Amino acid sequence: MIWCIITAAITAICIDLMFAPLRAAAMRRRAQRQAKNKMTNEKAYLIKNLKDPKIEKAPTRDGYGKGLVDAGEKDGRIVVLCADLAESTRSHWFKEKFPDRFIELGVAEQNMATVAAGLANYGKIPFMSSYAVFSPGRNNEQIRTTISLNILPVKICGAHAGVSVGPDGATHQALEDIALMRVQPNMTVIVPCDAVEARKATTAAAFCCVGPTYLRFGRSKTPIFTTEKTPFEIGKAEVFREGKDATIAGCGAVLHNALVAAEELSEEGIEAEVINSHTIKPLDNETIINSVKKTKAIVSVEEHQIAGGLGSAIAEMLSQNFPVPQEFIGVHDRFGESGDPDELINAFGMGVEDIKKAVKKVIGRK
Repeated sequence: MIWCIITAAITAICIDLMFAPLRAAAMRRRAQRQAKNKMTNEKAYLIKNLKDPKIEKAPTRDGYGKGLVDAGEKDGRIVVLCADLAESTRSHWFKEKFPDRFIELGVAEQNMATVAAGLANYGKIPFMSSYAVFSPGRNNEQIRTTISLNILPVKICGAHAGVSVGPDGATHQALEDIALMRVQPNMTVIVPCDAVEARKATTAAAFCCVGPTYLRFGRSKTPIFTTEKTPFEIGKAEVFREGKDATIAGCGAVLHNALVAAEELSEEGIEAEVINSHTIKPLDNETIINSVKKTKAIVSVEEHQIAGGLGSAIAEMLSQNFPVPQEFIGVHDRFGESGDPDELINAFGMGVEDIKKAVKKVIGRK
């Protein structure tokens, strides 16, 4: 009996010693996960698994359509104009709910801008919907003269922006719209990162912007990684992930790639801070400066020409306040092309691996 007990004890000890390395490895992995989770700003209330292959997806234009209905329910002054693209821009949801406050103007974007200006002059809050290549691409002069110059509360909503439009090709892939709108005096420019934030941005634009506002949306389904609790305030950037080695400031759906890149860099011992800079004008100088004072380097990430977009806005601001090395993720002086949205994002250098390379490069330039 005693020998059985001794044998059992020895066996248990041997098994314990045999599995000890596996337990230690599991503990290290758990500690790494906990450390990585600590880098995510809990106050950002992001989803827990950014790399989940089954992550929910929706186009940011869906958030726009839902936001229009939300705003319309709160205020009878909200009216929606469209240039023959109601379903594509999701403004048809507003039309179904408030048909008396929806105006179809046909393929006439210049006229849509002037009609919107007239409505705003008489106390309405107009949202004008089209593809970004047409509005503000085609009616830029009318927006400038009738809306921006007069500081009218017209909301210019450009859908199907960026190369992720996909098969529609270069003619329909707006890559310069942020630059067009950012340069106009009195204009607020907002680029939501997912459908949830797009809904918040739409309602905020209706009630929190006294002047003209440009809202940019995408066509393809992209990850939803923020939640209803995630803070959103026009003009206030949000730190989604904390880090010490480099800052990544992004806008739009490619911000998800930036967060995934930051997680993968963390596994290599590089901690990148990720900022959601959804409002490009006015830029949140304070949040960005505070971050780069800590990291001493920055990478801008956007689905837009690097000339005139978020990266340019950051470079202009930092050059006057706190110059640091900067790398630019975006479209480098070329037009788009037809293809699968995800393939195009990678082909144009806006994928996860591209962002990781840019972070490593900018760190090397410190």
